[in-house]
Amino acid sequence: MPLKTFIREVGNMSKKSSERKDKLRRGRAYIAPEAASSSSSSSSAGFSTASIEQGKWANLPPELLLDIIQRVEARETCWPGRRDVVACASVCRSWREITKEIVKTPEQCGFLTFPISLKQPGPRDYPIQCFIRRERATSTYRLYMGLSPALSGDLSKLLLAAKKIRRATSTEFVISLVGDDFSRSSNNYLGKLRSNFLGTKFNIFDSQPPDDSTVKSSFQSHRRTHLKQVPARVPTNNYNIANISYELNVLRTRGPRRMQCTMHSIPISAIEEGGIAPTPLAFTNCLDEDSSPLLDSEGKRPRVGLNSTGYGKPLKSEQSAPLVLKNKAPRWHEQLQCWCLNFKGRVTVASVKNFQLVAAVEPSENVTVAEQEKVILQFGKIGKDIFTMDYRYPLSAFQAFAICLSSFDTKPVCE
Repeated sequence: MPLKTFIREVGNMSKKSSERKDKLRRGRAYIAPEAASSSSSSSSAGFSTASIEQGKWANLPPELLLDIIQRVEARETCWPGRRDVVACASVCRSWREITKEIVKTPEQCGFLTFPISLKQPGPRDYPIQCFIRRERATSTYRLYMGLSPALSGDLSKLLLAAKKIRRATSTEFVISLVGDDFSRSSNNYLGKLRSNFLGTKFNIFDSQPPDDSTVKSSFQSHRRTHLKQVPARVPTNNYNIANISYELNVLRTRGPRRMQCTMHSIPISAIEEGGIAPTPLAFTNCLDEDSSPLLDSEGKRPRVGLNSTGYGKPLKSEQSAPLVLKNKAPRWHEQLQCWCLNFKGRVTVASVKNFQLVAAVEPSENVTVAEQEKVILQFGKIGKDIFTMDYRYPLSAFQAFAICLSSFDTKPVCE
């Protein structure tokens, strides 16, 4: 039986049973109010109808509702079928709460379901495979979930999109949830990547504060002080969560790029045995009563984590040193006369943009050899304007996408 038919029949059964109970409870003394004698306005009548419609689904037995959503979640393991799980969370509040309890994070289940999943770390045991499509005419980059456009086709799920904006002294990549809205005041805005003049250093900015208790407490206390100054819509803050640097090639020697990423929002303890990476459970940049970014006493937007030059001072964690990633050194192939890396069939075209990132660990840190050799992020070319991106724990899709975007910027001094 199709899912929609099953849910419709369950709703009709619940409606009939509730009507029967109401009749027995009311008895003969109950008199139904007439529509003509109602003094409520048309707007309140519409609200009452909406409440009744909401009640049909909200009054389902919790055990039955839990079983329905568990079956849907277990059956739909990939997109586009995964959107049925999202549809269950959109029915009403009770459905949404149960769905959020059932659906696990990508680290636990390996699936990307809700938008917040793009800010959560990937699975530990295997990478999530994606691909990036570059559109030169519009300077946009779209991240899709899937092996490749040839294999996924129209079933590819758009995860993130970025637009390249050239400025006088820098280049910015604005990252959004959708492919046609790159406004920083929009709820679709997730963050940005900014480069320096030479294209050798990049900063990754997140629209929401990192998972740090010190930062959160100061942010919330500031919010309570100026609660009455919240306008209808305010710009989003930017928090510097990572820095990317490319090594200068002064001698112009032949070879691949050398890069290093310092993830200030991820402690090195996350890849140690028993370590846990920061995992946000909800967006904090939504324009609501509990989590909207505020104005200060002078009516200006607070620039938390930013210095006067616009390049953010990283929000470092006091508990552990930040995780540092470095590109895996390739080897020179004598027969092919090129630098080679084992991409396990995911990269088919030689390019200076191709790279693999592993953890840069000091001998004093408690990280196993197997964890040090594990490829955390892999990026490479498979066709004209088509690139693959495979990421895993402790990086999120947003962080991995921002790192890969830095490879698209022009770097004449690094090649």
